[in-house]
Amino acid sequence: MKALQIVKYGELREGLSFGNQDKPTFQNKDILIAVKAASLNPIDYKIVEGKLKGMLTLNLPATIGYDVSGVVVQKGSDVSNFEIGDEVYARVPQEQMGTVAEFVAVLSDLVAKKPENISFEQASGLPLAGLTAIQALEKVGIKEGDRILIHAGSGGVGSFAIQYAKEKGAIVYTTTSTKNVDWVKSLGADRVIDYKTEDYKEVANNLDIVFDTLGGDYTFDAFGIIKEGGKVTTLVGPPDEETAKHMGMTDYKLPEKLSKLIEEKSAVYKYTWMQPNAKQLNDIKRLVEDGAIKPVVDLIYSFEDGINAFEYLSTGRAKGKVIITLS
Repeated sequence: MKALQIVKYGELREGLSFGNQDKPTFQNKDILIAVKAASLNPIDYKIVEGKLKGMLTLNLPATIGYDVSGVVVQKGSDVSNFEIGDEVYARVPQEQMGTVAEFVAVLSDLVAKKPENISFEQASGLPLAGLTAIQALEKVGIKEGDRILIHAGSGGVGSFAIQYAKEKGAIVYTTTSTKNVDWVKSLGADRVIDYKTEDYKEVANNLDIVFDTLGGDYTFDAFGIIKEGGKVTTLVGPPDEETAKHMGMTDYKLPEKLSKLIEEKSAVYKYTWMQPNAKQLNDIKRLVEDGAIKPVVDLIYSFEDGINAFEYLSTGRAKGKVIITLS
């Protein structure tokens, strides 16, 4: 089968190459999916650039990609929840990475049937971004009436999080650039902050929750705009100690500056390292079919043009998801 693979770490055009390899072998609990579309995420180009070598050990060449939608073409002997021909979508686990290819094998317990009212391309853009947003917001117990700031509302995670938070009944503030203000507003945000002309810290304050998707100073500044007992949920700040323990960081301690900020505000601080989850994919399926969540796709590239898709995503200018289609 044809696959887009990492052949070496470094620049995307030199680090990625199309190759031929055998179809993936699959175990008794796996299904083999004929890939119709694969979505790209920032983690994908960061892996190619070598920025995650300390966390992920790969034997190169390695096929790239985590998000997939497609059709079940084979299944293991212990699989009872899917049939040949089912249309499915998933965020595959690390050990089965490789969705930018003609076929991918996935543990069936991590897969869900795709929403019936959208295309394979739209469905492929939902798993990683959707699961990340849901898990991050569930960690801080988002509920009706919560006032929340979601940073980077035009990104894949941000655009999903806005819609999910509104579905939960929250009052949503979000940040984006001038050119995206009207578009992000159409996702349902109550107050869109143009970071080029406004200081979000002056517009959004006394918040119940800040969803930190940017890291750096944004993580620490979040404590200045939450209320007493407020919550900060992050994807890119330092891990909280409970999550660090689950990640195997046994001797980890929160940075002193962060600990002090948490104590001063009696705040809750949570870090999310997204995990594949079929139940939550089924929740997303229901939300999409009910019209509460609309997939946000920026550009769709052909498989043969896949390296250009990586380069475009790495510019940081994508408005929603970047998709590679194999249909």
